[in-house]
Amino acid sequence: MSQTASVPSSSKPYSDLPPISVALFEAKARKGLTFDEVAKAIGRDEVWVAAVFYGQAKLAPEEIEALARVLDIPVVNIQSNLGTHWWPNRGLGPMPPTDPVLYRLYEGVLVYGHAIKAIIHEKFGDGIMSMIDCKVRVDKKPDPKGDRVVLTFDGKFLPYSKW
Repeated sequence: MSQTASVPSSSKPYSDLPPISVALFEAKARKGLTFDEVAKAIGRDEVWVAAVFYGQAKLAPEEIEALARVLDIPVVNIQSNLGTHWWPNRGLGPMPPTDPVLYRLYEGVLVYGHAIKAIIHEKFGDGIMSMIDCKVRVDKKPDPKGDRVVLTFDGKFLPYSKW
């Protein structure tokens, strides 16, 4: 399913991204692919692949080749922008976020953060949940009152060190 696609590269969040990100988004749209379809084609998870598009994850050389194949972009275009010389900028930008979806996620941590922290400490001890060693899933769950968004953060527990 091929379609014309353009990304408003002069507006946020695209204006803050590496230039290749616009080409990735446009190629994905032209081919009518979802992040899940791209992810399966390169052997990764859809959330991780979406993070790559937003400049927040690092591709290995073989993943660059696979991504170039699935999106029909010359490997050299991705390699020259996201190759071994480039490192992700992981972060959201200004706080609090103004995008409604991002703000609601932020609000969830503001409202339930202390409760989640207390339960993590009760179940695991004094430590944190890693976002470096973490898998994130976004699922859709049908509900008679309206579909539900199910977010899963599957992070490794890291105890605080004593010295």
